[in-house]
Amino acid sequence: MSLVNRLIANALPVVPRPIIGQFSRRYIAGPALDDAVRVVRDLNRTGVMATIDVLGEHLVRIEEAQTALAAYLEVLDRIAAEGLDSNISVKLTALGLKVDPGACLTHMRHLCAAARERHNFVRIDMEDSSCTSATLAIYHQLRQEFGGVGAVLQAYLRRSRADATALAVEPANLRVCKGIYLEPRAIAYQDREIIRQNFVELISILMRRHCYVGIATHDEMVVWNALRFVDELGLKPDAYEFQMLLGVDEELRRILIGAGHRLRVYVPFGAHWHAYSIRRLKENPNIVGHIVQNAVRSAMGRGRR
Repeated sequence: MSLVNRLIANALPVVPRPIIGQFSRRYIAGPALDDAVRVVRDLNRTGVMATIDVLGEHLVRIEEAQTALAAYLEVLDRIAAEGLDSNISVKLTALGLKVDPGACLTHMRHLCAAARERHNFVRIDMEDSSCTSATLAIYHQLRQEFGGVGAVLQAYLRRSRADATALAVEPANLRVCKGIYLEPRAIAYQDREIIRQNFVELISILMRRHCYVGIATHDEMVVWNALRFVDELGLKPDAYEFQMLLGVDEELRRILIGAGHRLRVYVPFGAHWHAYSIRRLKENPNIVGHIVQNAVRSAMGRGRR
């Protein structure tokens, strides 16, 4: 199936936008903030928390960062006004990291200050390996200044075990995910089982050092190991959370919520949905398989009615 997924993903740039929209609408709230608010409200009604991401990254002009900053400030205002159980996730390249790192830090200070005023939290997303060191440096600076900010570790990066040990010197709020960017073998593990085992190792390191861990996975073996650590360490439900993508494995989501675990869903939205969809599907062709499988299940379900 992976070869088929990759062939489909490579053909996506020439696929008409309406078709890409059909592929992505389950996984992206929509083009407008109102769409994200609607989705988050629905999630909250089922006991699910959210994190909102304004699509658009790797900007080429620093002026674009001001637009991204304004969009995130509007998101924080809407979360507060609507009483939503949601924080925000931010990619630093959307705020100028690759164009002007100093300006990026200034923008993030503004955003973190606004989040603190609204008693909210900022998650700094992790991007490709060319951004890792700079992203963690900005995270460290902002954590010292504001507190309510977290970072992400990618299990496929060879450096992540050392990063986890360094970050856990003091309790921190860290998301762990597998990682989706295409990286060379010298930088990232290529074997899926090694990535899975490294994910479990990172969770163990962080939980044992009293970090709040966002376990971002749809892999039930990783979930099983995380729950094993929760039981072994006697952790209470407010000491960790599971995180999942919008529209992916909703059954596992319901199972975890039903068992009393905290769970947060990543809710992306914005005008850049098309570029985001193309990039994500090309970077991780296995998502194509999830989309096709869900489409088939939906069609079969409609056929039974």
